[in-house]
Formats: sequence, C-alpha cells, structure tokens
Amino acid sequence: MSAPPPGARDDHARLLGVGAYRPRRSVDNSEMCRRIDSTEEWILTRSGIRSRRFAEDDETLEYMAGEAAGKALAYAGIDGAEVDTVITASMTNLVQTPPLAAGVATLTGANGAAAFDLSAACAGFCHALEVGSALIRSGSARNTLVIGVERSTDIVAPDDRTVAFLFADGAGAVVLGPGPEPGVGPVVWGSDGEKGDALDMTRTWPEFVSDPAPGQPVIRMDGRRIFRWVVEGMVDVAHQALDNAGVTLDELSAFIPHQANARIIRMLAERLGLPERVAVADDIAESGNTCAASVPLAMERLLAQGRAGRGELALLMGFGAGLGYSAQVVRLP
Repeated sequence: MSAPPPGARDDHARLLGVGAYRPRRSVDNSEMCRRIDSTEEWILTRSGIRSRRFAEDDETLEYMAGEAAGKALAYAGIDGAEVDTVITASMTNLVQTPPLAAGVATLTGANGAAAFDLSAACAGFCHALEVGSALIRSGSARNTLVIGVERSTDIVAPDDRTVAFLFADGAGAVVLGPGPEPGVGPVVWGSDGEKGDALDMTRTWPEFVSDPAPGQPVIRMDGRRIFRWVVEGMVDVAHQALDNAGVTLDELSAFIPHQANARIIRMLAERLGLPERVAVADDIAESGNTCAASVPLAMERLLAQGRAGRGELALLMGFGAGLGYSAQVVRLP
C-alpha cells in the first residue's frame, strides 16, 4: 500500500468516512445477572464486557443502518445522491424481502442506487468491504456505502447464560470511494463449513412454523471450539493479509478485529506480536458482540478517541459462524 506513481488514476478504493449508531438502552452486567444465572465478575472475566446496547422496538435494522450510514456520509462530506451502491451485512434480518439495503438507500438519499444484502455472520462487514472495494476497482461503482448492522437480541434466548451476555445490537458504516492509491488491501478470506455446528441455530424457521411449541430459532454456540479455531488459525490469516498489502506490523497504527471476546482479542494481539504503540480495538467492553457491526463500530470509536488517526493503517479482521473469516489492511478515513 505504497504511494502511487505520478499520473496514477483514481482506480483504487479508499475509505472516505465512518459512522456508528449505538442503541439508546445500555444494559450493564448487574442487569444481565437478573436475567441469567451468573455474576458480574464472571461475565467481565470471561468476556471483557461491562455493558452492551439493546435496541428498542423503534430501533429497527433499517433505522440503525440508516443512522450509521448518514453519519458516515457526513464524515466523508458526500451527499446520499452521490452514492451508487449500498451493501448491507447482517445475519439478523428476519425479513426475507425486500432487501434491507434498499430501504437504507432510500433513508440516506441514495434511492436508485444498487442495493443488496450480504450474510456472512461476524465476518460480514469485512466481506462486504471487499465486495464494495472490488466494485470500485472494476469501475462498476464510484461511491459505495458498506454497512454492518445487527439486532442480535432478536435471535438470542434472553435467559441462555452461555450467550445472552455476549450478543448485542448496533450499526456501523463506511463510505468507500475512488482514490489514486490502494486504501483497501487484498482480502484474505475463507470458511470451514465442516465445523459449522460450533455456532449455529437451534432449529430452522420451517420447523418453528410446523411446531412453535419449542420456541423460535435462537443462537447456540460452543465457545471453546470457536476460541480454539480463532487463536489457532487467525494469526496466519492476519500475517497473510499484511503480506498481501505489503505492510509490516511496525507500519500499523491499529488492529481492529471482530469484537467477539476480550480474551480472544488479547490472545490474537499477543500472538501477532503487535508493537505496544499499535492501538487494539476494545469496543467489546461497552458495546458487546455486535456480529457484523462490530468492526465498523470499533473503528469509529478508535477514531473518535484519537487512538488512531486519519490515513493511518489498520488491520481489520472478522470471524465467526460458518466458520468464516476475512481480513484486510485499510487506510483509515
């Protein structure tokens, strides 16, 4: 991701803006312990989470995505009418049609833009970022909104002590546009469906329709298997993403992995051997695990806190159900 030669064209993709929406209601660990059989200390030690945001009825996926996208557009100084593509990543949209992205496009003044949804669970935002970047590089798009948004509380059993304290709601968005140098490095991505049962749903929606008595489908997760998979495999993925971008650890200003669990984040940072000056995103503490929204939410918080600066390099990484993953180096907006 070096400087372009003289006379280079604007045929690369770069991040122009970032925005976030965190639901109004904050739920701390003491409140969680009134729902599940646990203690505040256990939750904090196991996950690093102190509080998380739960969406109210009026904070729909479309509304939260639109709010985050609007802030990203304002950051970038771009009007919605200039957006030609909207990509929404989510695993919690319970509406089959129309696409969530079409409604978000209308809310942001981008009505008429190509709009589609992408589902890759917690790797969804990084997947969508690559798709948006590729569209710009190919000339098929110019200004693209990429949004990660989740209402995880819609698909989590509120009394399940294994996951209820982890998952939360929110939205994060970025604006992608053309630039003379690469602002989004080559993606490294993949999946291991053979291990898909490590994070899946308790039943299918057709099974629920056929027999509602056992309850709607909700998330179930084998946390130990997920932890081992991440710490054993994602370090190599991170190094490959750095190599593909021609970037060294010393050139990074920030590491922004999926906010799954503070222990996972800490372990990845240690095994990567990140220099101490590299800011490691820790939005998990106040936002919980927001699945496809977690990377852009964490990016927005780092920039707002001044822990990373515009134009600096960051390593992004998403991983989760599927078992899917993606990672890329970006220049922060």
